Amino acid sequence: MSVSCLHDPGVFLSELEKTLTRQVKPEKAESLKVGLDLGTASIVLVVLGADNRPLAAAREFASVVKDGLVVDFSKARAITGRLKSALEEALEVELTETAIAVPPGTSERDVMTHGYVASGAGLEVTTVMDEPSAANLVLGIRNGAIADIGGGTTGVAVLQDGEVIHSFDEPTGGTHVSLVLAGHHRIGFEEAEQLKQDPAKSKQNFPIIVPVLQKMGTIIRTGLAGFPIEEIHLVGGTAAIPGIERIIGMETKCKVTVSTVPILVTPAGIAMSFKSGG
Repeated sequence: MSVSCLHDPGVFLSELEKTLTRQVKPEKAESLKVGLDLGTASIVLVVLGADNRPLAAAREFASVVKDGLVVDFSKARAITGRLKSALEEALEVELTETAIAVPPGTSERDVMTHGYVASGAGLEVTTVMDEPSAANLVLGIRNGAIADIGGGTTGVAVLQDGEVIHSFDEPTGGTHVSLVLAGHHRIGFEEAEQLKQDPAKSKQNFPIIVPVLQKMGTIIRTGLAGFPIEEIHLVGGTAAIPGIERIIGMETKCKVTVSTVPILVTPAGIAMSFKSGG
C-alpha cells in the first residue's frame, strides 16, 4: 500500500490537518475510506478518498477511554455520532462503515466494545488494526521504532522489514503532564490541559514537566531493550510538546524524530487500513 497519493508522509499529514477546518468534497462515485480513533484524550474521525487523498478530519476532546478501554460508552457514542454527522454534512455523503484500531494485546471483548461505540453511532466496523501497524501505514518505516505517546499511555513498537515484531505499552502520557501542571500551578485539570496546549507558555512549562517526559523516555527505553534500534519516531498528541524529542533522546540514546502533526498519524493510518464490508 502506498503511503499516500502525495508520496510524502509530512505533506500528507499537513494536507490532512487542513481538512480539520476546510473539508474537500469527494468526486462523484469516489470510494471513501473512514477511520475512527478512540483515544484517551480525544476521538478523531478521518475520511480519505481515492489513493488516500485527504478529504476530511474531525476531532473532539474526550475522556472516555482509559488504557485502551472504553470507560464511558454513552459519551463515546455521542461524540462519535457528532463527528460523523459533521463530516457527512460537510462532504454531502453518508458514512456507514469504518475501520478502528486498538492497542496491541487488547482483548477480544474490549475490541468489541470499541465496535459497539462505532455501531451505536451508525458506523459498521469492517476493519480492525493494531495501533502501531496503523501508524506505520502513514510513516512507512522499514526498520526502527514507533513510540506513540497519547493521553494515557506511552506505547512502543519495534519494526523489522515493515512489520511490527514487538510492542510494549505502559501508563504515562499527556494526562500525567496535565496533572503535574495542575499541581504545580494549583489549578484545575481542565485549566492545566489548556495551559499545556498554549504555545506561548511552552518554555515556562517545560522545566516543570521534564520529569514526566523522562519517565516516558524510560518506558520507551525499557520497551526497546534487546533490540538494536537507531531511530525512534514519535507520534501521538503528547509528541507535539516542544522539546520532547530532546528528552526522549537523552533517555534512550537514540535519534528521535517527531512526526508532522503527530496526533493525526494513527487516525490517518486507521483510515488507510479501511476495507469495505460491502
